[in-house]
Amino acid sequence: MPFKSFPKLFLSACVLALIAQAAMAQQRAPARPAAAASKPAGSTETIANSNMDGELFYQLLLGELNAIPGLGGSPGNSYSFILDAARRNNDASLYQRAIDLAIQARAGDPALAAARAWKTAQPQSRDANLQVLQVLLALNRLAETQEPLRTQIQLTPAAERSAAISQIPRLYARASDKKAASALVEQALADFLNNSATASASWTAVGRTRLAAADAAGAVEAAKRSQTADAKAIGPALLALELMDPKQPAAEPIVRKYLDHPEAIAEVRLGYVRALLDAQRFGEASGQVQRLTKDKPGMAEAWLTQGSLELQDNKIDNADVSFKRYIELANPERNSDEKQRGLTQAYLSLAQIAEKRKDFSLAESWLAKIDSPQALVSTQSRRASMLAKQGKMSEAREVIRKLPERSGTEGAADRRMKTLTEAQLLKDNKDHQAAYDLLAQAVERSPTDHELIYQQASAAEKLKRHGEMERLLRRAIEVKPDYAYAYNFLGYSLADRNVRLPEAKVLLQKAIELAPGDPAITDSLGWVEFRLGNIKEALLLLEKAYKAYPNAEIGAHLGEVLWVSGQRDRATAIFKECMLLDKEDEVLVETLRRLRVRL
Repeated sequence: MPFKSFPKLFLSACVLALIAQAAMAQQRAPARPAAAASKPAGSTETIANSNMDGELFYQLLLGELNAIPGLGGSPGNSYSFILDAARRNNDASLYQRAIDLAIQARAGDPALAAARAWKTAQPQSRDANLQVLQVLLALNRLAETQEPLRTQIQLTPAAERSAAISQIPRLYARASDKKAASALVEQALADFLNNSATASASWTAVGRTRLAAADAAGAVEAAKRSQTADAKAIGPALLALELMDPKQPAAEPIVRKYLDHPEAIAEVRLGYVRALLDAQRFGEASGQVQRLTKDKPGMAEAWLTQGSLELQDNKIDNADVSFKRYIELANPERNSDEKQRGLTQAYLSLAQIAEKRKDFSLAESWLAKIDSPQALVSTQSRRASMLAKQGKMSEAREVIRKLPERSGTEGAADRRMKTLTEAQLLKDNKDHQAAYDLLAQAVERSPTDHELIYQQASAAEKLKRHGEMERLLRRAIEVKPDYAYAYNFLGYSLADRNVRLPEAKVLLQKAIELAPGDPAITDSLGWVEFRLGNIKEALLLLEKAYKAYPNAEIGAHLGEVLWVSGQRDRATAIFKECMLLDKEDEVLVETLRRLRVRL
């Protein structure tokens, strides 16, 4: 009953009022020396009495009581009482409490009035000015924020000013008009952009607001200016990392210039490695991560990335060492999701290495260490792969089929994933007819799933059913017109069979337009140029693709073009590299046989 609960509520209000007064006393009280470790017997300690009078206590009590739901009070009266007390006592903690109560009551204008009253009473208070700025932003009164933003920076001590400027993009992150916010921030920072002490931080802040406003080119320009102001600053490098894209080629040199500095932060280089991986520039990523593991051998994440690249390049002995080093370095006390994902990746990769060495017992021991439910599919797929390698294909397929399925639409996604996993298992073990049949059934159930259609086309190509393959790829493009890999697959297939070469080139140009810089598509373009007799252009493209992704198939194409152009020593060196990468690659094996190359 409300009547019985009132004493507790009343006591709560009293406590809140006393807490508010305690905060006031703490701000007002001069610092006292630390108490002695022990006091003589009988000594007394002076009691610090509160300077709260009865009127103030009553005012605070009324304010807090009105803030308690269920007592019939008014939130408007609540922050009014507290604000009046703040004005009478010129107390920062009470101004802050009045603002908080107004915000809790979703009363934006009263919150702003309280913040402005505080700023008027204490014009040199950074906290007061910041409250005005934050409330204006919350109310989306963007145009009114320029003056308090500029004031906030001016009130900040010179030694802290750059750090404060760096926080500005976060303040404006929720602005509804990103372009207006970007322009306003730049205007507010005008004086600081030309000050050597703050120029770098200011240009980085401008760059981030431009990026938020979808002005990538403007953001890159701001990052350049920031780095010009301070070549050692990390801000422009981090901004440029986010901007790295084939459409913004000027961003990457900013990152590289920072990394050339001997004091460059290792985490920035790791970020650069990830950006290179996203761009599928695996060769360059490998060089950068090797430098990381050399310069910062205690950085666990670098070893994990290095191991992944080494495994991709079939350098399994090196990868084995890297993954085990990562496991040693992974912080056992940091039980984070990121750490668990890293360990899962390492265990799966070590199982794959053991499988390649046909040590299935060791592979299983690595898989047994994985206890993440999210990794169930990957773990069971690896177990299925091992069974298939031992000639137990029926058992392998059953492992995939027994994977659990959720209900509803999630269940459909699970079934799709299981189909793709089983099809890949069949393709890896050269059972292309079974893969084709499985995928054909899936496409019949999901006729607009472009990935399923693409995979069925891949199986058709392995079965030499080129007409069926082309029909499926054109259907995939019809379903998803921006599907770069379907254009690439069709264009490459035509070029590889040396038919309809002009059409193949058009398809591949479309593919590279959709996925700029992709090494697989660049390889295909190089191959069609070779088929068209444009040896010089073919070499340029294939060299670029192989540098980005030292892959056995790309290397086989590059080696062949070098071979037929008379550069046989270089071709032989490339072929030898490819044999180390993957001596069983079908394109490599067929190329060496056809050219009668002896290594």
